[in-house]
Amino acid sequence: MTVVVRPFADADEQQVVALWQAAGLTRAWNDPHRDIARKKLVQRELFLVAADGDDVVGSAMAGYDGHRGWVHYLAVDPRRQGHGLGRLLMMEVEAQLFALGCPKVNVQVRSGNEAVLAFYDRTGYAADGASVVGKRLIPDA
Repeated sequence: MTVVVRPFADADEQQVVALWQAAGLTRAWNDPHRDIARKKLVQRELFLVAADGDDVVGSAMAGYDGHRGWVHYLAVDPRRQGHGLGRLLMMEVEAQLFALGCPKVNVQVRSGNEAVLAFYDRTGYAADGASVVGKRLIPDA
C-alpha cells in the first residue's frame, strides 16, 4: 500500500469534497466547503487525509475538547473500502488524540448505517448508551 496519512492541505479541498460525496456523507443542510473552512480555524492538525500519490482516498476530521475526542467525516473512496484504509485513518486519529491526553473517542453514525456500525465494532468501538441531540446555530443552506 502506498497510502500516506497526512494533514489536510488547502489543495486537497475539491478531492475531499468529492470523496465525501462519493462516500455518501454529504447532506443538503451541511455545506462541505463551509465545514472545511470551519475546521481549518480549529485544530486544523486533526484534519487528516489518506493520500495515494496525488489522489486523496480517505479523510478523517477529528477534534478534542479536553473531555472527549470526536471523529467526523471518516471516509474512504468506495473503490478502496475493505482494504484497511478506514482502520489506518482511525489508528492515526486515535494516536493523535491520545498524544493530547484524550481519554475517550466518540463517533456519530447516522441511524440505519449498519455497515459503518459494523466497521466501528470491528475496530473496538461499542454503543455506549448515549443519545446525540443537535441544534443548528448557523444554517448552511
